[in-house]
Amino acid sequence: MSVEVKEHVCHRETEFQAIDVYDTEAFGLVLLLDGHIQLAELDERAYHEALVHIPMLSIDDPRRALVVGGGDGGVLRELCKHKSLERIDMVEIDRGVVEVSKEYLPFVSAGAFNDHRVNLHIRDAFGFLDRVFDPYDLIVMDITDVYEKEDGSLSESLFTDEFHNDCRDALTKKGLLVTQADNNVFCPYSMQGILDTFNRLFDRCGWYQALVPSFGGFSGYCWASKGEQVRTDFAYKANDLELAYLSAMTYALAFERLPFGGRRFS
Repeated sequence: MSVEVKEHVCHRETEFQAIDVYDTEAFGLVLLLDGHIQLAELDERAYHEALVHIPMLSIDDPRRALVVGGGDGGVLRELCKHKSLERIDMVEIDRGVVEVSKEYLPFVSAGAFNDHRVNLHIRDAFGFLDRVFDPYDLIVMDITDVYEKEDGSLSESLFTDEFHNDCRDALTKKGLLVTQADNNVFCPYSMQGILDTFNRLFDRCGWYQALVPSFGGFSGYCWASKGEQVRTDFAYKANDLELAYLSAMTYALAFERLPFGGRRFS
């Protein structure tokens, strides 16, 4: 897929990656890390709403949440809509992503970094959970994919059994872990690999999808728990969240097993 660019808005090199913001004809402003689209103005709310609210609406009275990655602030913005949350921790390895997003993409976080419940930790998430004493009701992994033919991915250590075991230990009994899982139509191996890990380490797991054109049409998500189930019905609580993408129709689509692709995940 190629997109016509109107302006190269920002370029910044950090010790971890190259950060770029482009203004495009089709998608509006887009954020790229090492040349890969991470979000687009056109559809970032679809991606972030599906990632956050589908698990959040499945948890009764959630109090604590952790975001792994997510330096653009979109996950924070959606979590902050939930009044029951008392503490939201974010672990982001690259301060540059936070700074660039605040300056050039302020609509993504919409002030969420200033919410009194948010605690930003600039560090590697691997090892952070070793010092967690109060478990989380939700852990959201909004991290980059491990791309084909690219070595040394920032997220590589976070797709391991060791890290997911740490996540399991850091969840409450009713808690959920959710992660983005690449494009489930064009990259089904990504989702299947995550599900294989979740099946080994957790009592229950599953997957769902959202329509995100800038990601090639679809974005896949995987969830896991110690026994709780993600709800497949559009919860009444969603009416208070000022949603742009999620509705009864798109919520149902998230769990619809589409006929194309020839792949059934397990």
